[in-house]
Amino acid sequence: MRALVMTAPSDGSDRTEVGEIVEPRPGDGEVSIDVTYAGVNFMDVMARRGDPGYASSWPHVPGLEVAGTVRELGADVSGLALGQRVVAFTAGGGFAEVAVARAALTVPVPDEIPLLTAAGTPMVFSTALLLLTDAARLASAESVLVHSASGGVGSALAQLIPTLGGGLLIGTVGRPDKVDAARQSGYDIALARGADLVDSVRAATEGKGVDVVLDPLGTSLIDVDLAITAPGGRVVLFGNAGGGQPAPLPPLGKLIGGNVSIGGFSITSLSRSAPERVAAALRRVLDLISAGRLDVAVTDIGSLTNVPAIHQLLADGRGSGKYVARIA
Repeated sequence: MRALVMTAPSDGSDRTEVGEIVEPRPGDGEVSIDVTYAGVNFMDVMARRGDPGYASSWPHVPGLEVAGTVRELGADVSGLALGQRVVAFTAGGGFAEVAVARAALTVPVPDEIPLLTAAGTPMVFSTALLLLTDAARLASAESVLVHSASGGVGSALAQLIPTLGGGLLIGTVGRPDKVDAARQSGYDIALARGADLVDSVRAATEGKGVDVVLDPLGTSLIDVDLAITAPGGRVVLFGNAGGGQPAPLPPLGKLIGGNVSIGGFSITSLSRSAPERVAAALRRVLDLISAGRLDVAVTDIGSLTNVPAIHQLLADGRGSGKYVARIA
């Protein structure tokens, strides 16, 4: 079967190609899926460049979320049926004609939701929802600042925060030309990160700072995060998009003195340790879409052959929103 294969670590697309691989079979508690669409994520780029923990071996087939129909059921699987429309988290292997997923992380897709839309929901919208409800414990009317606001998770957060009753929504981006994209996705205020970021956030919040900071950039902005967080606020680190070794966290005295807490979140780790919580978040996202409370905008990039170019777009910091590839 056809699949997108990364043959070795690389900072470019020179070692990514479409090739033939053996069709996978589901094991106990797993299903195989005839993939119609697969979502593109920055974690594919992290795997491509060889960041620890993102590709277990080489060659590597990336792809962390798929939508399609159930092809085969492994042993001890209940609640799913052959031919059923589903969306699922995958532990890699999603950019292929057939992918395997844990049944616990596979969710039926309501008839009114297109598979194209469904494929764009697991990694970004489930992550965004769990960041807000579980990691940040967002309360009504609280202000939120999101770094990388124009990306997939950032765009999802822009919709979910008002839906959950949040207050002022501030987004930051790494390039001035992405400010408009962040504004258009729903941010009240969009700022390009620069030397004046702390002053700009303080001015926007009348000197109070924000209640929640959501940061996918490792620890590179941790001092800024602490400077813009209000007393009693929470900083949630949920990635290391820049790569490299993260710097140490601030000393305890700085956190105690500022009455600020720092937490971490990983959808991948939570999928392994508590798949029921991740699947519940995905079901809630699908329910919100069905009810017309979320508008999942995805960019259909076409076939597998176009995925490497989108990976490079994300690697260069030029991506915007959510990209999905058609597999079949």
